[in-house]
Amino acid sequence: MIPAYNEEYTIAKVVLKAMKHVDKVIVCDDGSTDMTGEIAERLGAIVIKHKKNLGKGYALRDLLLEAESLNPDIVITLDADDQHEADEIPLLINALIESKADIAIGSRHLKSSKTDMPRYRILGLQIINAIARRILRSDLKDTQSGFRAFTNRALHVLRNTRSDGYGVESEQITLAMKEGLKIVEVPVTIRYKGLKRTSKKNPITQAAEIITALVSLKILERPLLYLGVPGTALLAVGILFVTYLLLIFNSFRYFSIPIALITLGALIVGAILTIASLILYSIRLVKAKIQIVKGAEF
Repeated sequence: MIPAYNEEYTIAKVVLKAMKHVDKVIVCDDGSTDMTGEIAERLGAIVIKHKKNLGKGYALRDLLLEAESLNPDIVITLDADDQHEADEIPLLINALIESKADIAIGSRHLKSSKTDMPRYRILGLQIINAIARRILRSDLKDTQSGFRAFTNRALHVLRNTRSDGYGVESEQITLAMKEGLKIVEVPVTIRYKGLKRTSKKNPITQAAEIITALVSLKILERPLLYLGVPGTALLAVGILFVTYLLLIFNSFRYFSIPIALITLGALIVGAILTIASLILYSIRLVKAKIQIVKGAEF
């Protein structure tokens, strides 16, 4: 499975090399304005076409759903820019089989991995991976690699991702861990030099998007703790300031505008956070009940 956006220079090479190792190649042309989709289709790939660019997460979700309809034993995802070495697909497949894992991730950060990644990207990924390991409570070395292999069991779980952008890799790991899926990492070759481009966004924007997605996943996991507690604390501070403001006015007939603004801000933000936490918590409860009902019916 290959999510692709304006990759007419490399899509043919990636599709043809992938075809040597898999039964079918599926490409999601995510709103390309060039010949990406047409080239892939001419080469025999199944092509899903988006009328506009919706993001990597959205493309992967459609690819997973399409793959699921074919009932495969193993599914591989890789990028369309030739950054991943398609001839290493057997490494990921063998890792799944030998370790009896559900997901195999092609890692840039293992001892046997080969990569010519620029230093600024190494530093950026180290920061992102450190944050991801902390939030996801995982010891994975490379949480952001898109070169992955999934079993049919993992496929059914990962189709439920909600991230539309680059946060999808982190969300996949979160869902897999919640469902008790086994994840292994495999040293692979990942290229940077000589490629036309390795990202559709600049590194800072991409990093910000990934970190935002990671924080969102953490908040959604325990909304009462990460939103409700700060919200309640701000409401308490607001009430204390209201009391103090009234005492000052009652004693000295003086109305402090700065204190009033702080009070108003604390009450508004506190109310928003508290209400949001309750809504998200309620949604979690409803989703949990739906899953229980579906499980009982099954």
